[in-house]
Amino acid sequence: MSESDMSESDSRRNDPYGWIDAMAPDLLRASRELVESNEAYRVSDEAVAQILTAAIRLYVAKSDGEERTFKPIAGERDSEMTPTELLSAVSEMLRALHLSPMELALWYRRRPDEDSYYPGAKS
Repeated sequence: MSESDMSESDSRRNDPYGWIDAMAPDLLRASRELVESNEAYRVSDEAVAQILTAAIRLYVAKSDGEERTFKPIAGERDSEMTPTELLSAVSEMLRALHLSPMELALWYRRRPDEDSYYPGAKS
């Protein structure tokens, strides 16, 4: 481990929010296992809403605040999430804030780096 890796590791250990980075892979793995075993009912609706709200808030703060974008979904293509899962969630989030697909269309934009998620992909 290089000196810079060790200092970054030390700073994360001393960061009161470092636990988020540490727990994220476990949360992703647990969600996958719960869905595959048809046991998603074991997590409360409120917990799912809090996790989703936190993830969205952090994504927007990082992408807007750091003036950059990054891949918002783990894995490659649909390895972690299917298009149906994504669109179901987006539809319900729009409904929750009394928005329609029209408002989404107004916000949607093609970014110059759009293909950066999948290098070599053809549009």
